[in-house]
Amino acid sequence: MSERKKGGILREKSMNFSIRVVKIYRYLTDEKKEFVLSKQLLRSGTNPGAMIRESENAESKQDFIHKLGIAQKEIGETMYWLELLAATDYLTEKEFQSVIKDAEEIMKIIRSSILTAKRKAN
Repeated sequence: MSERKKGGILREKSMNFSIRVVKIYRYLTDEKKEFVLSKQLLRSGTNPGAMIRESENAESKQDFIHKLGIAQKEIGETMYWLELLAATDYLTEKEFQSVIKDAEEIMKIIRSSILTAKRKAN
């Protein structure tokens, strides 16, 4: 069974985003010798995928919504670290625009999923 059929587009996009974040982390530590901000980015940027994965095995609709809520907060934090890395010239504008677009897309899908789950719960 393909990734898309098994867990949906959000699972696929969050995994691809996590991979990008790991690669950015490696770039920042290896090439830019930046260790503090990059570690924050690694932590927050890989967490949404983990929370999305956890939501797939939620114990209840409320647990599902809660786990997606955490993913939403983490992607928001990740966007902050990306903005800070761009503002301090650790990421070029092109690099930043590419990855922030993916983060924004994931944020929109998570928000939509939460709203849909809340609507179905009522």
